[in-house]
Amino acid sequence: MSAPTWDLTALANAADPRADAPAQHLWLARLLEWLRHVPRRAPAGRRGPIEGADAGAAADDGADAGAGGAATPWPVRRLRHLVNQMTQHAAMGERMQGVLAASLRRMDLAALFADFGFAERPTLGGELLERLQSRWLPATPDTSDGATLFAMWLQPEDADWLRAIDDDTLQRLAALLPAVDVRDALLDAVTTLGSHLHSAGHGAGLRRRMDAALQRDNPFRALPREIDDLREALEAAPPAGGLAAPTHAGGPPPPASRLADTLQAANRLRARLQACRAAADTVTAHLEAHGVSVAIVHAQELIRLRCDRIELLLDVLLGDGRAHEWRRLIVALLGTLRERRGIRPLLGQHYALLARRVADRNAETGEHYITRDRAEYRSMLGRAAGGGIVIAGATLVKFAIAAIGLSAFWTGFWSGVNYALSFLVVMLLHWTVATKQPAMTAPALAASLPRGETAGEDEIEAFVDRVAQLIRSQAAGIFGNVITCVPTVLAIVLALQWLGPTVLGIAPVAPAKAQAVLDGLSLLGPTALFAAFTGVLLFLSSLIAGAVENWFVLHRLDSALALNPRSVAVLGASRARRVGSWWRRNVSGVAANVSLGMMLGLVPALLGFFGLPLDVRHVTLASGQVAAATATLGADVLAMPALWWAVGGVAVTGLLNVAVSFWLAFRVAMRSRGVRLNERARINAAIRRRMRQRPGQFLFPPREGSG
Repeated sequence: MSAPTWDLTALANAADPRADAPAQHLWLARLLEWLRHVPRRAPAGRRGPIEGADAGAAADDGADAGAGGAATPWPVRRLRHLVNQMTQHAAMGERMQGVLAASLRRMDLAALFADFGFAERPTLGGELLERLQSRWLPATPDTSDGATLFAMWLQPEDADWLRAIDDDTLQRLAALLPAVDVRDALLDAVTTLGSHLHSAGHGAGLRRRMDAALQRDNPFRALPREIDDLREALEAAPPAGGLAAPTHAGGPPPPASRLADTLQAANRLRARLQACRAAADTVTAHLEAHGVSVAIVHAQELIRLRCDRIELLLDVLLGDGRAHEWRRLIVALLGTLRERRGIRPLLGQHYALLARRVADRNAETGEHYITRDRAEYRSMLGRAAGGGIVIAGATLVKFAIAAIGLSAFWTGFWSGVNYALSFLVVMLLHWTVATKQPAMTAPALAASLPRGETAGEDEIEAFVDRVAQLIRSQAAGIFGNVITCVPTVLAIVLALQWLGPTVLGIAPVAPAKAQAVLDGLSLLGPTALFAAFTGVLLFLSSLIAGAVENWFVLHRLDSALALNPRSVAVLGASRARRVGSWWRRNVSGVAANVSLGMMLGLVPALLGFFGLPLDVRHVTLASGQVAAATATLGADVLAMPALWWAVGGVAVTGLLNVAVSFWLAFRVAMRSRGVRLNERARINAAIRRRMRQRPGQFLFPPREGSG
């Protein structure tokens, strides 16, 4: 914020208790701007020449300069100077107190205490919309809404200097604050927060997922009664004398019996809040076992935050050191203000558990793609070889779709359908496509990371074994795909060329198209960029697969398909059970294959519409395209540099497809598990040592297996 043009004298003269509300609210905003302003010529070490109020602030702060006073924040120095001036000049102090008192009496403080930081609609979408509005839409001072004025007057950074206020200054400031009774606002805020908690605790989404015992004896049920008991106990005590005064200020202390009743009611409410937190926490176990709902995670977080807010309000209502409790409350509200200005933390917080479940489900699937011994390695080669044959057919169908001459969108759409169907055929035949493996195997690798600085050599060597198993699994998948895709495409294209003049009347791949394929796949072009982009799509397909499976499990669709009366009437009881069981086992694979196929076909077309010339490069499809181009151009192509640059492009495509998708999935898996690579140097050294000593393990399994 730019330096304010007002000084303390001008601010004091402008304070008008009879001014209208917007003028008073703007005056308070300018006063706080003056407080937090750091002079341009702030002294370093010994204070240099400072003019005006800054000189007064420096002089007032001089008493503790020898005891570290030079480190006192400038807002605290200015606050001391302001307190001194209000104490010494009664007329100025009365005007300032009048403005503050009028503003506080006008403000809806209950809305500030109860609603600030919580969206009107308790959903993730409503919270996101509220944050965007508060971040980009300007606020007007012509309002009585306490939350709006709080965000206009204060900034999140003010929490730092508020914490730095010494006890003497805090007590002197409290004595100068106007006598405004805010106990009713605090109690109304507690009641409002309790109503939200009571409603959330009885919502179907949370209640059905709580522990069974808590569903029968819901701790949220008695929450309104506990709050009413506290209100009755407090209303029986004399009212507070002011904003920062002790509870018994303004009159004789209440009888000991009333104090005891109030404390007992507060303790019962605190115990009830703790029980509500514990009940909401039991929902997490159900989510981890049966699927995650971001809406339920958000509801859990709101319960925790509202319980914390009630605890703070209780401290203010009951504490004798009211100034310190008020400071704690204001600092907490400033922390909420800081959080509300961030969009990324909100999304990251509420999708963390979903990312954990996606990573865990992919880790379970990824175990099937890791080869540990020679038998599993041969099995992987065989399954990849079958996948290569299917992808060879998809490559030729792609040439046929391109030859039809459809628009870019429909070419991309039908290409995506072709890829999706091919990937589904591979899945249903229990074969594999190599590039789908990294995003699944990375979470499994992250789960085996050695954690902590005390990891032993055996743990690190076991992790290196896992890395070797994973790399050779990827290599086996790519080898198996390519060694069958290339000869299959060559054979089909040569056969079609032989049949073409007499039977088909057309060439399967035009020579111009074949030359364009080689040029497009060349290592000298943007192949590396496109291959890395394809790795991102491969990673996204794994996220989609995990999210769809989580949604399927969360809504128990397998049970619905198996037992729903309509399903049973249409399919029969036994067939309905088989259908439900099949979808439970394969929903992740179907989602991954369909999403990947459609993204490979449609994403380049959609990006081209927006002028982004990004394309996809899939190693198995690219190898098939090079084979088709080679068969079309004949033996002479072997002497053309374009062919070998394309072969190099295919090799780089395979490397980047695997590396990018694996790296992204690995990072998500580590973050979702809270893993930190404290032993990064030791792990890297162990991997390099294994590569020097036994490099063959990263391509082929050892004779005795790899553990």
